[in-house]
Amino acid sequence: MNKNQSSYMNPYLAGFLLGMVLLASFVITGRGLGASGAAKSLVLSVVGSSAPEYASSSAFYADFFSGTGPMSSWIVFLTAGLILGGFLSGALGSRLGFKTERGPRIRVAARLWFALAGGLLFGLGAQFARGCTSGAALSGMAVLSTGGMLTMAMIFGTGYLIAYFFRKLWI
Repeated sequence: MNKNQSSYMNPYLAGFLLGMVLLASFVITGRGLGASGAAKSLVLSVVGSSAPEYASSSAFYADFFSGTGPMSSWIVFLTAGLILGGFLSGALGSRLGFKTERGPRIRVAARLWFALAGGLLFGLGAQFARGCTSGAALSGMAVLSTGGMLTMAMIFGTGYLIAYFFRKLWI
């Protein structure tokens, strides 16, 4: 048994607490959870500060700069809290460190390139879908949305199909 395995939270308790955070999000804000909105707000702020004329003349960007601005969104602070909470969890569980998990048949550089490509595809898909998987699947399933249930089924189904082709890199 791995020594660090005991430093993780009980998965049933963690799932229950995630459900409570999701419920609190619905009660307090009237919306579910989703992290892609924070990345979009960050991009909008960078575009707005580096090219304000372009942002104000573009139909896409102009909608986001009316009123208080994109960085005042609650989802930005939620995502910052998630990052801080993950860091704190790793520190308390003595799991902080720079390492790249990989299988015996893949080099670190290839693993990092695959991770970068996957992240870019994920971000692009989240933009096309108008939200990320946590927003579509978790929040959608929490309100018994058919779309949320289909999204979750497709996420896991696609993951199993793709894992078949990449499994030799890990075993």
